[in-house]
Amino acid sequence: MIDVKVLRQDPDRVRASQRARGESESLVDDLIKADEARRNAIARFEELRSEQKVLGKQVAQTKGEDRTALLSRTKELADMVKKAEAAQNEISIAFDQMLRLVGNLVFDDVPPGGEEDYVVLETIGTPRDFAAEGFQPKDHLELGQLLGAIDVERGAKVSGSRFYYLTGQGAELELALINLAMSSAIANGFVPFIAPALVKPHAMEGTGFLGQAAKDVYHLEEDDLYLVGTAEVPLAAYHADEILDVDTLPRRYVGFSPSYRREAGSHGKDTRGIFRVHWFDKVEMFVFCAPEESPTEHRSLLQWQKDFAAALAIPFQVLELAAGDLGLSAARKYDLYGWTPSQDRYREITSTSNCTDFQARRLNIRARFDPGTAPVATLNGTLCAMTRTIIMILENHQQADGSVTIPEALRPYLGGREALTPL
Repeated sequence: MIDVKVLRQDPDRVRASQRARGESESLVDDLIKADEARRNAIARFEELRSEQKVLGKQVAQTKGEDRTALLSRTKELADMVKKAEAAQNEISIAFDQMLRLVGNLVFDDVPPGGEEDYVVLETIGTPRDFAAEGFQPKDHLELGQLLGAIDVERGAKVSGSRFYYLTGQGAELELALINLAMSSAIANGFVPFIAPALVKPHAMEGTGFLGQAAKDVYHLEEDDLYLVGTAEVPLAAYHADEILDVDTLPRRYVGFSPSYRREAGSHGKDTRGIFRVHWFDKVEMFVFCAPEESPTEHRSLLQWQKDFAAALAIPFQVLELAAGDLGLSAARKYDLYGWTPSQDRYREITSTSNCTDFQARRLNIRARFDPGTAPVATLNGTLCAMTRTIIMILENHQQADGSVTIPEALRPYLGGREALTPL
């Protein structure tokens, strides 16, 4: 959540952020009123509680009729204190719930607009000219079936639409990608994690996924547990309610976990193959750092993503998303879009977000800085989403005979093989 001090001292900044996101500005005015009511309720409770303490001391020192009168007032005051405390708690809970509806404060230089108003920052790599090579490129599903690598029919039979099996060379390719991604992250100073895919509500809510993204989350009602859509959730919650040693910052973690998404609202979109599915595996980077270091850490995450895509020889673009397309927790977000030959366009393969101290406030993750204890900043970045990366490798490195050249960076993890070959 945002810092209440910013709401009080610079409400126009909060209004500007809400306006940039395309969200309600009137919520800010409602919050200011609610905050005033909350502070008044707290003051009233403390005033009554103070009087109660004073009376308690006076009763012990008084006798006779005066004592009787004080006891009567003490009884009356006890009821007033109880009601004031209940009112304070009720108003504070309502204020907290309202405050959690406000998205993170976007950086001033984030592009304005919505989903279509992203800015392409750079284009790296050149898409192949398949026409010049004399053949029409196949899409990833046709290639996957030729290679015996992808089986969506049995995935649908067993689990329903948007599920799949990776088989044979497809399974080997994912395992190779996992190992390359984890090895690359470890070489860059990340601590590896195998993270749980089921989390309690506080972890999902604390990372901001029970707000506007709630419709895409799987909930196990009987157990009150959530299936995560990214390892960002368990990695962020790892240090919930802790005070970190500032000398250990930045802390860089890389987690592997399955990711589950309902894909609500995507009916009819990307129904062929494994581009948009309900489950996929992912290697996710996550950083805890001092707030002032977050822009530098964000650029580093982006660079590691670019290095990984380049190592797989995937042509890609770097996009900065507009304010209206940011999730609740992000103050800035970059996407990598990889070239997809069968669609003749770039499609999203990774993203990285700077969440500043927004998630840390919700999860109560702090560090002892020089001025005192304060929330840290959190950042996340996908290093490798398996299904979409497999799509990019198959389509960009396909050959006329249906084989697929293996990028050199992956070959050590596939026994030195140079190509995936049709069955």
